[in-house]
Amino acid sequence: MDFLFEAAVLLGAAIIAVPLFQRLGLGSILGYLAAGLVLGPSITGFIAEPETVLHFAEFGVVMLLFLIGLELEPARLWTMRKRLLGLGSLQLAGCAALLTPLGLVLGLTLEVSVLLGLILALSSTAFALQVLNERHQLASPHGQAAFAILLFQDLAVIPLLALLPLFANEISVASGDTWIQVLRGVGMVVAAIVFGRLVFPRVLAFVARSEVHEVFTAAALFMVLGMALVMEWAGLSMALGAFLGGVLLADTVYRHELEANIEPFKGLLLGLFFIAVGMSVNLALVFDNLFWVLGITLGLLIAKLIVIALVGLAARLPKPEIPRLAAAIAQGGEFDFVLLTAAVSAGVFEARIASLCVAAVTLTMALTPFLYQAGERLGNRFKDKRPFDGDFGEQTPPVLIAGLGRFGQMVARVLKTQDISFTALDPNIRQVEFIRRFGSQIYYADASRPDLLRAAGAEQARVLVIAVDDVEITTRIARMARDHFPELKIFARARNRHHAWQLMELGVEAVVRETFAASMEMSLEVLKGVGYPSSNAMDAVRTFRDFDNKLLKDSYEIRHDEESLVANERAAMAELSSLFQKELNDRASHGSLHGDTPGVARSEPEVN
Repeated sequence: MDFLFEAAVLLGAAIIAVPLFQRLGLGSILGYLAAGLVLGPSITGFIAEPETVLHFAEFGVVMLLFLIGLELEPARLWTMRKRLLGLGSLQLAGCAALLTPLGLVLGLTLEVSVLLGLILALSSTAFALQVLNERHQLASPHGQAAFAILLFQDLAVIPLLALLPLFANEISVASGDTWIQVLRGVGMVVAAIVFGRLVFPRVLAFVARSEVHEVFTAAALFMVLGMALVMEWAGLSMALGAFLGGVLLADTVYRHELEANIEPFKGLLLGLFFIAVGMSVNLALVFDNLFWVLGITLGLLIAKLIVIALVGLAARLPKPEIPRLAAAIAQGGEFDFVLLTAAVSAGVFEARIASLCVAAVTLTMALTPFLYQAGERLGNRFKDKRPFDGDFGEQTPPVLIAGLGRFGQMVARVLKTQDISFTALDPNIRQVEFIRRFGSQIYYADASRPDLLRAAGAEQARVLVIAVDDVEITTRIARMARDHFPELKIFARARNRHHAWQLMELGVEAVVRETFAASMEMSLEVLKGVGYPSSNAMDAVRTFRDFDNKLLKDSYEIRHDEESLVANERAAMAELSSLFQKELNDRASHGSLHGDTPGVARSEPEVN
C-alpha cells in the first residue's frame, strides 16, 4: 500500500480518536491505542505488519527520553541518586520476586522465570509520563517518585539485554562473546560521554552561528538519532543513548532551543508508537488464550500495585500520594516488547509465551488511564479525615478569605499591614497547620459548604475573597455564597477571561484575573527597560489596563456569539491603537514624547 496513503490514514485516525477520547475523559493514550486496534490486523487489517510501524515509532520513545535527559542536569541527577537507586532497586527487585512464580506456572525454569519477572517488572515510561503530564502532576511527590523509578528501570534494560545469552544456557559457548559485548557497551558509553561533552557542543555552536534554523533542527535530530543508533550498534538500548545525550547537553546554552526543535517530532512519533502498540494486539490470540492473558494481566497488576505501594510507604510519601504512584506505573512497559522479542530470538522463551505476555502488557497499558483515575479517587479518600473546624471564635472579622495559597496569602498580608482582620478558610490541613505557625487566623474548613461559611461569620462579614486555584471550586463557592448570603460582597480570582465571565454571570462584584496584574507590572518594567520615563510607562500601562477591563465587561454581553466576539475584539484593538497614537502625537507636539532620553525619540514603539 502507498506510504503516503497509510500515513494520511494514521494521522486521520489520530485526529478523530484522540480528541474524542479526551472529550470522554479517557485520555489521549487510550485514543491512540483504540485507533491502532481498529487499523491493525485484528479488526480492519489496514496495516498488515504493525511490527514495521512499531520499529519506526520507537523513535518517539527515544526522543521522549532525550527531552527527559535535557531536563536533568548532571548535578541534579547526582542529587537524586539516593531516590533513583533506592526506590528503583526496591521496585524492580520486589516486583520481580512476586512475578517470578508466574513464569513457573507457564512452565519455565527457575532461572528463566526470574528473567521473566524482571522483564514484567518494567513499567512504561511513555504511558506513565504522558498520564502525569496531562494532569500536571510530574512535579508532585508521587510524580517525582515515579520518575526516579522509571529512570532506574530504563537503565536496568542495559544489563538485561546483555545477560540474555546467559539465560539461554549458552554460558560455555558464548561467555567470551558476552564479556566482549559488555566491554563494548561500557566503551561506547564512555565514548558517548566524551563526545557529548567535548565535541557536540562545539558542533552545535558552529551550526548556530550559521543562523539557519532548519539546519540547527537537523543537527538536533542528528544528535538524538546518532546517539540512539550508536548505542543500538553496541547492543544497548537506543533510549539510553538518547537519554545520555540529553543529560550531557542539559547544562549547555542550547538546551531550550533543542527542546523546542525536538518537541514536535517527539509528540508525533510518540503518538505513532501508541498506535503501533494498539495494532500489535492479536485479538485472535487473546480470545483463544483468554484465561492465560487475563491471568497474566491480573497477576502483573496486583503484584506491581502491592510492591509499588510498599515502596511509597518506604519513601514516606503522603498517604494520598501512594495509590496515585502505584496506579501510575503498575502497567507493563514498552521495553517489555523489546526484551521479549530479543529473548525469543535468543531462544530463551517460546514465541507463544512471549505473545501471551505482550498481549497482557498491552492490556495493562490500555487500562492505565482507568487505573490512574481509580488511584486518584482512592488517594482522595486517604486525605486527612479530621473533621472541619466548627469554632471560629466570637469575633467576626469584616473579611473572609477562601483559600490561603500563594494568591490568598498576598491579600492577607496586605490586609494585615492595614490592621484589617480576616478569617481564612482552607481545606488543606497541612497548609492550615503550616500557616498557623505564623499567627494567621486560618481554619480547616471547606468554603463551598454554606454551613461552614455561615459559622465563619459570612452573614456578618462585609467581603468574601475567593482565592482558590481550582476553576470549578471557585465557581461553586461563588454560586453558593450568592445564593445564601446575598448581602456579602464577593471578590473572586479568575483563571482567564472565560472564567471571569462565568463569575460575572453569578453576580460577583469584582473579578481579578490571576495573571493580569502581574503581566501589567511586567509590561511597566519592560517599557522602562526600553527607555520610557516612569510616568509615560505608567500612563501607557494604566490606559491599557483600564481599556482591557472595559473590554472584558463589554464582551460579557456577547460572550456566546463567537463572530460578534471576534468583531468586537478587532474593533477594540483598532480603538486602542488609535487612542495610543493620539497620546503619542499629543506628547510629541508638547516635546515630551520620551523626555530627553537619548536615542529613544528616534525609535517610537510600534502599537499593534
